[in-house]
Amino acid sequence: MYKIDKFQKEDKRIQTIKKIISTTMYLILIPIITINLTLMIKSFINPEQTPDFFGYKNFVIVSGSMEPTIKKGDAILVKEVPQDEIRSNDIVAFTQGKNKVTHRIIEIIEENGSKKYKTKGDNNYTEDKEKITYEQIEGKYQFKINQFRVMTEIMNSRITLIILVFILLFIYYNKVRMRKRKEERKRKREHYKK
Repeated sequence: MYKIDKFQKEDKRIQTIKKIISTTMYLILIPIITINLTLMIKSFINPEQTPDFFGYKNFVIVSGSMEPTIKKGDAILVKEVPQDEIRSNDIVAFTQGKNKVTHRIIEIIEENGSKKYKTKGDNNYTEDKEKITYEQIEGKYQFKINQFRVMTEIMNSRITLIILVFILLFIYYNKVRMRKRKEERKRKREHYKK
């Protein structure tokens, strides 16, 4: 009797740990898959625009022009904001030709009834040659994740998405299999009781 109680307690503890791990995995994987799918669909539908998730866009910094504030290899998150929320000294990501640049606004100028923005990298000696317009701005800087380049590139790849889907399916399959085993054991116990 003692051994059965001990075994049941140990089994219950293992089942609780498994539930916590699988729930945690679901809480992590489902948002990642959802975000990745959304970004992939948006980039497929409109390849000319940077895909966003509810107005948020992520970029990986590839130069040291904003050091020490933002370093090369950092991942940043920017948010699309109305034009009246953009101020001098804000850091913005913007499109310049085919490139995405993240610099600080150093001055806002009124030209022919519209606003233009002078920008400069914190680590650069001179301001950027061309002023930018609101239409070029991808978003206003929100926060950074230090040296997150590799992780961001992994998360944005299709291979990662496929792997995450397989992991999710594997967890689900194991959960179903464990439930069936539990039901089978219960049926056997009830059968032997008769």
